[in-house]
Amino acid sequence: AGGVRFAESLPGALAPLGFWDPLDLAKDKESALRYREAELTHGRVCMLATVGILVGEAVEGSSFLFDSQITGPAITHFQQVEEVPGAANFWESLVLLIAIAETWRAQVGWETPLTGESPGFQALREDYTPGDIGYDPLGLKPEDPTEFFELQAKEINNGRLAMIGAAGMIVQELVDGKSILGHFQ
Repeated sequence: AGGVRFAESLPGALAPLGFWDPLDLAKDKESALRYREAELTHGRVCMLATVGILVGEAVEGSSFLFDSQITGPAITHFQQVEEVPGAANFWESLVLLIAIAETWRAQVGWETPLTGESPGFQALREDYTPGDIGYDPLGLKPEDPTEFFELQAKEINNGRLAMIGAAGMIVQELVDGKSILGHFQ
């Protein structure tokens, strides 16, 4: 029950559901924080994905990227990159960028594996707030705790919507083979 009570205090619980955990994943505080970290990370990736899908299709054939050779539904864009001359290191660059970001996130938020009071591979640092890796170059993070809580709630809920939205767009393109923006023409 301690995990559920703690999870109920986290941002993102909105009416009419409030706190909703049908699989009882928030058994304890550590589990709740770990799942919140995963939810924030996936939400952020999906927010970028939804924008990327729409922008990638909107600039199709007119972008300086990849010599304007990428066309069609967004779900086929990655495979088309392999065919573009001069994009030979695209995948290596993408993997390196992701590895740098994930390594930074792991160093800021996670305990060193197999050390400390609770040795393992999934222990968050005691003083770490899920999703807060200290990267705020524009200074948008509010100083007021109430404003910060509201901003966190907005981010988590927009991330949840983006996860559903990205999945829906991908499935729609898989089902009919048309680009998302192609449905509006």
